[in-house]
Amino acid sequence: MAKRDYYEVLGVSRDASESELKTAFRNLARKHHPDVNDAPDAEEKFKEANEAYGVLSDADKRAAYDRFGHQGVRGPNGGTGFETVDFSDFADIFGDMFGFGGFGGRSRSASRTAPRRGSDLQYQIAISFKEAVFGADKEIEVTKDEKCDTCGGDGSKPGTSPKTCPECQGRGEVRQTRQTLLGSMVQVTTCPVCQGRGKIIESHCPTCSGQGKVRKTRRKKVSIPAGVDDGTRMRLAGEGQPGENNGPPGDLYLLIRVQPHKYFRRRDNDILLDLKVNVSQATLGAEVLVPTVDGEVKLKIPSGTQPGKIIRMRGKGVPHLRSNSRGDQLVIVNVTIPKKLTVEERELFEKLADEMDSKVLPQERGFLEKLKNVLGG
Repeated sequence: MAKRDYYEVLGVSRDASESELKTAFRNLARKHHPDVNDAPDAEEKFKEANEAYGVLSDADKRAAYDRFGHQGVRGPNGGTGFETVDFSDFADIFGDMFGFGGFGGRSRSASRTAPRRGSDLQYQIAISFKEAVFGADKEIEVTKDEKCDTCGGDGSKPGTSPKTCPECQGRGEVRQTRQTLLGSMVQVTTCPVCQGRGKIIESHCPTCSGQGKVRKTRRKKVSIPAGVDDGTRMRLAGEGQPGENNGPPGDLYLLIRVQPHKYFRRRDNDILLDLKVNVSQATLGAEVLVPTVDGEVKLKIPSGTQPGKIIRMRGKGVPHLRSNSRGDQLVIVNVTIPKKLTVEERELFEKLADEMDSKVLPQERGFLEKLKNVLGG
């Protein structure tokens, strides 16, 4: 497979400065280095960016590359001549990336015992169609970890305290140095003795068994705002899992599920209602009561109403989130044709048929197409 242009790999222009090159490579290294990204293609992408920076950060190699392309920097064995690269820049870059822990044997500043944010939680809540329209106060049960009241969260039996782990000296991690193409790399893993805590508990708390936290279920009231739709996610800040090492808690996300209504359907902030009227009502016009989320409202059916006509009832729809305005209710009129007639009704229809034009004409546009246009697709 042909090599990509080095400038394209780093995402810089051909006149990029040294600092721009370093910044571009640092960003790619943070994203694709195998120590921080376990995607299948992460290592190859990192190697590609590494090779591009190794050439373009060297003035002589960059000049050769600009003039002859990849052939100008190809080594005697077909490589790019990395055996002559000065890795001091790489150490600086990965020192930034790994804190003090990447290259040259420095120790990491981003300790495993540092405060870490708690995990987010998700809770699914079902509400009625009307509750989605007008909002509601609901009570939910949330199960999550909380700090143990017996030990205060340190996991030790009352009257005792945790001790610093002798294996990692309280860092929560152990290091192994290995030599790589980029120099001396420190491989950091969780301490197997203290499991990353940095401390050892000799006498465990009887309540939490040394975990420092217990599982509890609590009831909580939440306010569902007016206008939410099915699939809406609400964020409750700080209501998730507690943080590690005194870190901040995560968030709780409520996933709203709206139950279907017997009559109403929703389209954005409009409510759709199918309404059946008889032939005489459609022909002569009528005033009928129609249901809305606010209760029954009188609606005028104009004379000569055709099947599929849509009548808009303004302000009878769903409120817009964070707004006082509301959508509309769209009433789709369907004309019902009687299947059975009394003798008197049949006589009347036959007389009416004699009076009306019986000529049949093709319809220019179908009902479904009209409905689609009215509803905006």
